[in-house]
Amino acid sequence: MKVSKFATLLVLGLIVATAATGCRKKPGYLTPLPGTTPGTVGDVGPGAPLDTGKTTGSDIKPEDFGGITSNQPGAHFGWLEDASMFKQDTVYFDFDSSAIKSGEKSKIASVADYLKGNTKAAVRVEGHCDERGTEEYNRALGERRALAIREELVRLGIDPTRVDTLSYGEDRPAVQGHDESAWRLNRRGEFILLTPP
Repeated sequence: MKVSKFATLLVLGLIVATAATGCRKKPGYLTPLPGTTPGTVGDVGPGAPLDTGKTTGSDIKPEDFGGITSNQPGAHFGWLEDASMFKQDTVYFDFDSSAIKSGEKSKIASVADYLKGNTKAAVRVEGHCDERGTEEYNRALGERRALAIREELVRLGIDPTRVDTLSYGEDRPAVQGHDESAWRLNRRGEFILLTPP
């Protein structure tokens, strides 16, 4: 009987120890998204269905989002990159949204005009987020922002094989800070000019 109680206590102790060591502590500095509870993902906000571009491991298919196929990974590998060419055309987004604001569409049109005049060039659209939300959520939101810009470029007549997408989520902030003045500059889509070597 004593052995049975000891074995029960030992098993319970192992379960508690395993549960305690298997849990990773969540950073306490993240601001929760409105309308969500910890451990959940909120609504992504308004926006039309997007094409797939380069996904980050999801099971999304091009036919699910307007049929615009993605580029083959590495399609522009080794091409020269210029991050300064379209710096003034950085597209900014509202909080928790991948919808392109009407005031930002002229920037995308400017990039499209350049690409129409330089048919050998391509562009990579990089999606970024502010620090609020989980890393996974922000990576997905950054991808949706890049894909929204790509879809707009395609709508303006740019061949989809000339537009790559990449999401950095919250990993590369344009401005350091923990308030709206920094966050509004970090919710963005940037263009990187790609030219053949």
